[in-house]
Amino acid sequence: MKFSIPDYIQSIESYVPGKPLEELEREYGISDSVKLASNENPLGPSPMALVAIQKSLTALHRYPDGAGHRLVHRIAEFNGIPTENIVIGNGSDDIIALLIRALVQPGDRVVIPRPSFLMYNISAKAAGAVIDAVPLKDMAMDLDAMAACVDDTTRLVFICNPNNPTGTIVSQTAFDRFMARMPEHVVVVVDEAYIEFARDPECLKTGRSADLDRPLVTLRTFSKVYGLAGLRVGYGIMPAMLAEMLHRVRQPFNVNALAQAAAIAALDDADFLNQTLDLVHRGLDALYAGLDRLGLTYYNTQTNFFLIDVGQPAQTVFEKMLHHGVIVRSMKAYGFPTYIRVNVGLEGENQRFLKALEAVLFPDKA
Repeated sequence: MKFSIPDYIQSIESYVPGKPLEELEREYGISDSVKLASNENPLGPSPMALVAIQKSLTALHRYPDGAGHRLVHRIAEFNGIPTENIVIGNGSDDIIALLIRALVQPGDRVVIPRPSFLMYNISAKAAGAVIDAVPLKDMAMDLDAMAACVDDTTRLVFICNPNNPTGTIVSQTAFDRFMARMPEHVVVVVDEAYIEFARDPECLKTGRSADLDRPLVTLRTFSKVYGLAGLRVGYGIMPAMLAEMLHRVRQPFNVNALAQAAAIAALDDADFLNQTLDLVHRGLDALYAGLDRLGLTYYNTQTNFFLIDVGQPAQTVFEKMLHHGVIVRSMKAYGFPTYIRVNVGLEGENQRFLKALEAVLFPDKA
């Protein structure tokens, strides 16, 4: 076949998600495995969301509400903001793609931290943008260096707070200083996919009514703390004029009916939210203690996952852990060749991870 693919498309390295649990078990001949690789909620989905899904099943022959009226109104109520400042999406990465489609033309510049969520880079490259990837400083975003990259051709700046994969945060003070340096033509996007897990009182939290008059977008997702990753639903909070532009370019049914029903119910499920946060925070403390016992270097996190330096090729450790039925994430693709990322699981899963890691890294002790 002879067809033309733009160079900026050919330059994209595909996002490589973790393999499904069933495929890994088949490939490695294991069973009863523990998946701690994708930052998922170990409790499963919100029970109230499951009830809402069940009630919605008989209407699957109908198209979903293209404007997501009920969901948008519930999000607005939950955040204390007007409905015209909200755009819902097929996961928050759908909002990322919509922002780039609406704001970026080939040759425009986009500033991102490196490493961070890979879809910032992929989506911007797909639009022919020039990427200014700013290295982290002490595992955290270097806002001063990111601000220094901004010029007349910059359209978007992405900030992941807390950051994936490092779990570090941006403070309100640092962010205010950063925003004071931003020209009016630049839209700053703060991705708060993991914000509910943050325990540090200094952690920046955007999406307030006071933010709506600034060129600022807040991204939120139902995938993590609410346990709805399989339904793909998220939203963005932004100035009303920008929201209107995104509505012009988004697909009319980008959030399916089951996802809308589940998300509405999940926002009402305060008990599940609190159970999740309690489980994750207790689990982190227990995992830290176990890694201290093993003498390993790790990085405290404000999310439900964290990085561990295993002192040898992470891909090798990943594969050896699989033979113990424990699935983690190698950080080689993120520029950390000796690091793995692990998310908190149930108590028994966390202990199984620590036992497997010790057996892999210190076989003489086994």
